[in-house]
Amino acid sequence: MTRLNQEYLTRSISNNFLCKPLKKDRNHLDVVGSGEDSLDRLLPPSGAPRRKSNTLLSKTEPPLLRTGTRTIYTAGRPPWYDEHGAQSKEAFVIGLCGGSASGKTTVANKIIEALDVPWVVLLSMDSFYKVLSPEEQALAASNDYNFDHPAAFDCELLVTTLRKLKQGKSVKIPVYDFTTHRRQKDWKNLYGASVIIFEGIMSFADKELLQLLDMKIFVDTDSDIRLVRRLRRDITERGRDIEGVIKQYNKFVKPAFEQYIEPTMRLADIVVPRGGGNMVAIDLIVQHVHSQLEEVSVLALLASAQQTQPLPQTLSVLESTPQVRGLHTIIRNKDTSRDEFIFYSKRLMRLLIEHALTFLPSQPCVVQTPQGHEYEGSSYNGRGITGVSILRAGETMEPALRAVCKDVRIGKILIQTNLDSGEPELHYLRLPKDISEDHVILMDSTVSTGAAAMMAVRVLLDHEVQEDKIVLVSLLMAELGVHSVAYAFPKVKIITSAVDKSLDDNLHVIPGIGDFGDRYFGTDGFDGWSDEEEPHQPSY
Repeated sequence: MTRLNQEYLTRSISNNFLCKPLKKDRNHLDVVGSGEDSLDRLLPPSGAPRRKSNTLLSKTEPPLLRTGTRTIYTAGRPPWYDEHGAQSKEAFVIGLCGGSASGKTTVANKIIEALDVPWVVLLSMDSFYKVLSPEEQALAASNDYNFDHPAAFDCELLVTTLRKLKQGKSVKIPVYDFTTHRRQKDWKNLYGASVIIFEGIMSFADKELLQLLDMKIFVDTDSDIRLVRRLRRDITERGRDIEGVIKQYNKFVKPAFEQYIEPTMRLADIVVPRGGGNMVAIDLIVQHVHSQLEEVSVLALLASAQQTQPLPQTLSVLESTPQVRGLHTIIRNKDTSRDEFIFYSKRLMRLLIEHALTFLPSQPCVVQTPQGHEYEGSSYNGRGITGVSILRAGETMEPALRAVCKDVRIGKILIQTNLDSGEPELHYLRLPKDISEDHVILMDSTVSTGAAAMMAVRVLLDHEVQEDKIVLVSLLMAELGVHSVAYAFPKVKIITSAVDKSLDDNLHVIPGIGDFGDRYFGTDGFDGWSDEEEPHQPSY
């Protein structure tokens, strides 16, 4: 069989293809749907060139799934946290198992598209192949290494990673290159979400993994179709030759399916025949997942914070000097021109940043003056300082920080309010790789409910920044926002120039300052936005 050419193989499989009857078991459900695979389109066209591929399993494209009507973020954060700053409920984990090239990824993407939830993470077991020794590398190059055995995967790392994702924590995912059979040097970051879809040929083979799965789905596809799909994928995407693919299939893939994969079908809650074309099964899965997800309002949770208590000790308000009161008078005045608003806001930001820096740790330091005498002073006692702005209005505070901190590093977080649910959602994140050892100045222009600030702090904690090294700096805060942040994160220092009493129906601080971003950037408010037009929805 190793000398079969592509044309003979296609004809042979087509002539011997059989539609196998569905198996039934009282422990799982077989779901029958419409749609059939055409074998003629599964193999590469006859005579098509075989390209060398540098395809990595974990691609660097943005984690988005675009449909005809909407954009789905397939990596991100849960859209809200409770009043303790913790994830209110662990993510719902869907496990997808099935033979090689059975259509697991297609089913996963169909589920993501149909779920219509804000944040979904797709985790592939293929990212967790073990690092091969030189001897194993040589076997892999000659198609003599068994990648279809449970021992080929780093299950310990996989269990740890999935458990952290389920808890809403950030993780680093290895990037596996199938052309070289090696992990890449740089790993990618992945963040917890409302729903996690975990797919792989051995998804059900480890007991610890099974315990983390809330729903188990087996994708059951005819072996002939799986073989043809594997040929197409390995030849066109991974630069393999047809003889090597068939050799590996007969020696490892088929026996592994019969010994390790097919027996785990009995563990599945749902069996999906024919993969992604089976919309009946996918609709059933989506309905069940929706029934398990709770709708929780962030505002209702924040309302339970201790806003009736005295302001927390972690809060420091800039001294209300005549200069500070004068600056507030100008920027709070609705008749102040934009130029004056920007100028006097910058002055107040500079004072506020200077005040915030006094809370960073210092140590005694003795220097020699030009006159040859010693001066007993102090110096910063820390590894580094990173400023993180909550876009877009928080970005206006960056120049003040740069003006007083030489070589300060800057990160950015974009958190926007979902117009339908009223919940804050993380849409963009860029932080220095080694931020975990720094003291972080987290900047936002105003804080009303505290929801966006809480999410930003949680993201920093996910990147292993210590809570007591975070300083939240805001020009103006509402009492509710102060209490919410302090209640959730009692070690975070909160710095502001004023605290106002209440919020209006639009969640603006009262008496307040208006929409800071619109006044600073000269933009008008808006009623809605689409995927094509990025919004400037304020974060609260």
